[in-house]
Amino acid sequence: MSTKTSPRSPGAGLYALKPWYAARLSGVRASLVRRRVSPDTLTAAGVVCAAGAAAVLALVPAPYAALPVAVLLAARLAFANLDGALARDTGRTTRRGALLNELGDRAADLIVVAGFLTLAPLWLVATAGLAATLPSWVSLAGAAAGAERLNGGPVGKTERCLLVVVAAAVPGWAFWVLAVLAAGSALTAVVRCARLWRSL
Repeated sequence: MSTKTSPRSPGAGLYALKPWYAARLSGVRASLVRRRVSPDTLTAAGVVCAAGAAAVLALVPAPYAALPVAVLLAARLAFANLDGALARDTGRTTRRGALLNELGDRAADLIVVAGFLTLAPLWLVATAGLAATLPSWVSLAGAAAGAERLNGGPVGKTERCLLVVVAAAVPGWAFWVLAVLAAGSALTAVVRCARLWRSL
């Protein structure tokens, strides 16, 4: 579950759609509150969905992998949105929950990229895995220094998920999609770092 308390920027790119997406999930959130579902359970479910998407990406050829990968990654994003909201709605925000939330997000990022191991060279998969986590580490460092928690693109979590769906949909594009994911994630980390440096 999430207990992030530092101010958050509205974010750029597809992250700007988060308020709209959260509103679509309000009914689900209310149902989870009534059923007393633990926010930590949702965090774990997001990691499981990421693992499922990675397995499909690795084992099912494009374009047949596209639909299940898209569904699983949409669920992964939904759980990432719901765990923190549920914690706030039910008054179950804790520092341990915040830690679990961040670890779960980073694990999900790496697991999804690991799905490319059957589709691209190991060096590129490893580079993309490292790059995919960089924007979040920059944001966390900024929050620790007292700045706002930055989110969004140009290649944030939502854009990375979309790129993975593209790789699952178009045969032969995995290498180039992974290269774009790596370069875009690194660029996003640099952009966030520059914004934080100006604000501190």
